Amino acid sequence: MDIPKARPPRRKPYLLVGLGLAVLVAVTVGLGRLRPAAPTVDRASVWLDTVKRGPLVRQVKGAGTLVPESIRWLTADTAGRVERIHVRPGASVTAGTLLMELSNPDVQLQALEAERQLASAEGDFLELREVLQTQRLSQQAAVASLTAEVADAARRSQANMALFEKAFVGDLETRQATEKAEESRQRLELERQRLDVMAQSLRQRLASQQEQVERLKAVARFRRQQVESMKVLAGEDGVLQELPLELGQWVTPGVLLAKVVKPERLKAELRIAETQARDILPGLKALVDTRNGVVEGTVARVAPAASQGTVRVEITLPDALPKGARPDLTVEGTVELERLNDVLSVGRPAGAQAESTLALFRLLPGGDEAVRIPVTLGRGSVNAVEVVQGLAEGDQVVLSDMTAWDAVERVRLR
Repeated sequence: MDIPKARPPRRKPYLLVGLGLAVLVAVTVGLGRLRPAAPTVDRASVWLDTVKRGPLVRQVKGAGTLVPESIRWLTADTAGRVERIHVRPGASVTAGTLLMELSNPDVQLQALEAERQLASAEGDFLELREVLQTQRLSQQAAVASLTAEVADAARRSQANMALFEKAFVGDLETRQATEKAEESRQRLELERQRLDVMAQSLRQRLASQQEQVERLKAVARFRRQQVESMKVLAGEDGVLQELPLELGQWVTPGVLLAKVVKPERLKAELRIAETQARDILPGLKALVDTRNGVVEGTVARVAPAASQGTVRVEITLPDALPKGARPDLTVEGTVELERLNDVLSVGRPAGAQAESTLALFRLLPGGDEAVRIPVTLGRGSVNAVEVVQGLAEGDQVVLSDMTAWDAVERVRLR
């Protein structure tokens, strides 16, 4: 009887499968730990700068225009039609130079009517004054007559009393004389009161009429000024810069007729970004580039409110300006805020704000790669900014806009 032999266990296939799984896991872990290849950036397309230690001049910059310090705006006092234009923009003028003439028949008629009313009121005033003075003189005459009558009645009363005491006249005649003297005295008192009332009334009526005359004088003067204003004068010495009207054009009150300036005295009006203007104060030094030269000025005034994202800053300039400087010329100005000594600074990165934290690419030794690091910035200037934390002296950083590489931590430079 044959006895079957036991087969040995088949271990080799399981061992190979386990070994293969171990190798696969090791390869997967190894590949997961490998860093992705850094993207390559053309070195010529980025702006590099080196962190330096030393002085830093804080500046802010803005564009603007040259503006005359003395500007005279001439506006229409009354409506009218442009009849004549005697001077064109660019001409030198004096205070009495006739620039243009307007016409308006209605204004001239109103002036004539005002003169007529004034003359009539002045005639009424003179007539009233004569009438009232005549009445006052009549009352004064009545008072004077009664004064004499009272004195005569008093003498007669005294004489009758003396005769009565000597029994030359009777009691009735004496009483009549006394009563007549008393009546005359009372009448005199009443007439005097009437004279006082009349004098007060005379002053009031004359004052009222005089006020009416003065009002009409003011109206007539205003109407004359309206007529005179239709002959437009320069008002001061200078240069006629604007005259935006044509012959036959109708203007209304308040419309700009002309602009006269003094071009020898100019100032610069700069527009500074509102985020950079907070430290600008009157008295700071400023440099203004007129395209034909740079002149030094001083901040004279800072607008109290921002407009369209900018703040207006006025810069006073010296009398002597470069050739070609004229009103409305476009200029660029730089205001010096302060000078910092012994600070770390670097060129201003693209889109960087002062006193903020941002990520910059710092070059590694060798200069072929750059890694992203956080950097804290301090006070800023036009082209440079203070480094507070994150960089050391001698570090090289990329200042260009690197938003396209926000998803990576390092880049290669070629």
